[in-house]
Amino acid sequence: MMKTFNKTAIQLARACALTSLLAISNGVWSASLPQLVDDFSKPKVNSLGIERQFMSDTVAGGKTQLDSDVSAGMLNIKGNIVPPRGQPGWASSVLPLGAMGVPEDASEFTGIRLLVKINSGNMSISANSTEISNFDFHSAPVVVPADNQFHEVKIPFTAMQRGWSEQTPLNSATLNSLSIVAYAMQNAPFDFVIDEVGFY
Repeated sequence: MMKTFNKTAIQLARACALTSLLAISNGVWSASLPQLVDDFSKPKVNSLGIERQFMSDTVAGGKTQLDSDVSAGMLNIKGNIVPPRGQPGWASSVLPLGAMGVPEDASEFTGIRLLVKINSGNMSISANSTEISNFDFHSAPVVVPADNQFHEVKIPFTAMQRGWSEQTPLNSATLNSLSIVAYAMQNAPFDFVIDEVGFY
């Protein structure tokens, strides 16, 4: 009877181990970050099913106005930069890649790809790593002609830099979100239309 019990226990342990291994494998597979982050086909959430976030320099004493609208598969963000005294003004559209504070691995990709139309204002994109604690995330300007046309922009991770901190390489295995940022040193309007954001 003891032999039968031990044999059953061993078989159960093996089955549990196999089930755990499969669960872990499935978890890793399902956690793989897709190439497309947002095609703006849904009004509130991105293509990963996570709600977009919008914020501005009002948290730092600025008076920047930000209006956002998702329709016809595009995000239109517009407003007026009114900076805090002695600081740049900004308005940010944040596209989370996962749960807050949880790093997502984008290291299989080379950089960020956008389809964008800039009607007015200055725009940058930042890759927000959980390794950065002072909010000085790696970013790069997005520069396209103001010709009322959409342009494909590809920004390598290696071209992204921090603004005021020591320059460190971006660890693309620790990204938590991407941010589309309007910015200016003085009062200025901005108007962007984004068709798609993802990796390449």
